[in-house]
Amino acid sequence: MLANNVLIVQTKISSWFKFCIKHLFTAGFCIAFFNNVLYAQKTNAFPVSTPEAEGVSAAGIDSFLNAAAHSKHEFHSFMFLRHGKLIAQGWWNPYKPSLRHSLYSCSKSFTSTAVGFAVSEKRLSVNDKVISFFKGSLPDTIKPYLAELTVKDLLTMSVGQAVEPTMAIAGKEDDWVKAFLAVPIAHKPGSVFLYNSMATFMLSAIVQKVTGQKVVDYLKPRLFDPLGIKRIDWEINKQGINTGGWGLRVKTEDMAKLGMLYLQKGQWNGKQILPKEWVEEATTFKIDQAPGVAQSKRDSSDWMQGYCYQFWRCRNNAFRADGAFGQYIIVMPDQDAVIAITSETSDMQGELNLVWKYLLPSIHQKALPASKASDDQLEKHLAMLSLPPAANASDNINNIFNKTFTIEPNDLHISSIAFSITNKVCRVTLKNDSASYALDFETGKWLPGQTAMPGPGLVAAAREDFSLLLPYKVEGSYGWNDSNTLQLKLRYIESPHTEIITCHFDGQQLIAEMENSFSYGKNKVELHGKTN
Repeated sequence: MLANNVLIVQTKISSWFKFCIKHLFTAGFCIAFFNNVLYAQKTNAFPVSTPEAEGVSAAGIDSFLNAAAHSKHEFHSFMFLRHGKLIAQGWWNPYKPSLRHSLYSCSKSFTSTAVGFAVSEKRLSVNDKVISFFKGSLPDTIKPYLAELTVKDLLTMSVGQAVEPTMAIAGKEDDWVKAFLAVPIAHKPGSVFLYNSMATFMLSAIVQKVTGQKVVDYLKPRLFDPLGIKRIDWEINKQGINTGGWGLRVKTEDMAKLGMLYLQKGQWNGKQILPKEWVEEATTFKIDQAPGVAQSKRDSSDWMQGYCYQFWRCRNNAFRADGAFGQYIIVMPDQDAVIAITSETSDMQGELNLVWKYLLPSIHQKALPASKASDDQLEKHLAMLSLPPAANASDNINNIFNKTFTIEPNDLHISSIAFSITNKVCRVTLKNDSASYALDFETGKWLPGQTAMPGPGLVAAAREDFSLLLPYKVEGSYGWNDSNTLQLKLRYIESPHTEIITCHFDGQQLIAEMENSFSYGKNKVELHGKTN
């Protein structure tokens, strides 16, 4: 099998080398292809095949990529496996296969997996009472509903709290366990669904209690090492507990590996890694998110198919791990397929709709006739995936620019911004109350770098220890929209997000609009400055 895989990869490299020479494609285009293919050859995470050999239309996958390009969704990576074989993968430059990506709530499914291992080792039961693990953190008065609360209620997001408490706790408290247990429970545990990331944190805390290890360390010999998942990191709170409900960073390939493990009922390379019984229990319907909703609405939503143990049921008898802004591990048992996606979108249902509209119909029961033309077209398309950098509106404006502005008092505590543009590279130095950050941008392309400046994120305000994430990998690009307007884009390349700074110069005056990509034009912070 390995020889066949290498032959496929070598054939692709040979044919694409000839193609690049024949058509004089740009170096960047060819390098992107070679990097992706050589990375797949080096890692050999999955056997490699062609779409048609596994009963999937390459033209159908290509249609999905076309639809993605014309949608409002920003895709970062995509992997498609059928019958355990990799049939398509792509990264939108500057995202790369070797990079990790913040998973947001996809992390929950890894935490659920840790609970599964702990249950299989008889360290705990899903019917154990939550208060039994935290004797020193309980409120003075234990109300009946808190006394009833079980591990299963945490797993199924049916704690019974009236309001999702995550940021009220994570943004203000250091002892998240004690704060969670102090939140009143309004409904009988197990009876009402309410999405609750702090419930997943409590699962992480329970696993740490019964094993003496953080979830990330507990999973290493049981999940990460057997599956060949390396360079993992997972955010921790001030108590030294993995956040559980968010904060895990792994590669797209690693996401697909978890999907394959669950598709194969807990088996990996012929060995039962995770008990089959747990996989069945963890991925089947446990609670209705919207009882009483009209059937027509339920039929059009992937958020109303039922919730499991930190997995969502999907339409088409699939299930998924699911993270904010479009991080997905979609497992399709009926089609024997796994799809992994990283992205940034404001419409997660719309993104899933593309999967069901284009990828699902491309899957057939039997192998399809070979189609070299379709395979070649798909390979070209996958190699060309990219997110456009900022660029100059004209080649003749502001190639040399050096100015420093003192900034008026502001909520971001930025005191000065300095600009230095030479040889198409723009260095921007931001100073705040406690640090100075030098950031480099290139016009017309993405310039890789790193920084200690925190980037945008949903949980950026949480009281956590973010030091393990440093330095942040970034890619910067800039462009002059006109002779007085400079736009800077800074992608935090191991997250879904981008920082955007639009600078308006008027003589000695500066107005800089700071925004993050997931605000979608809202919540801009306007800075005013002048030269010294």
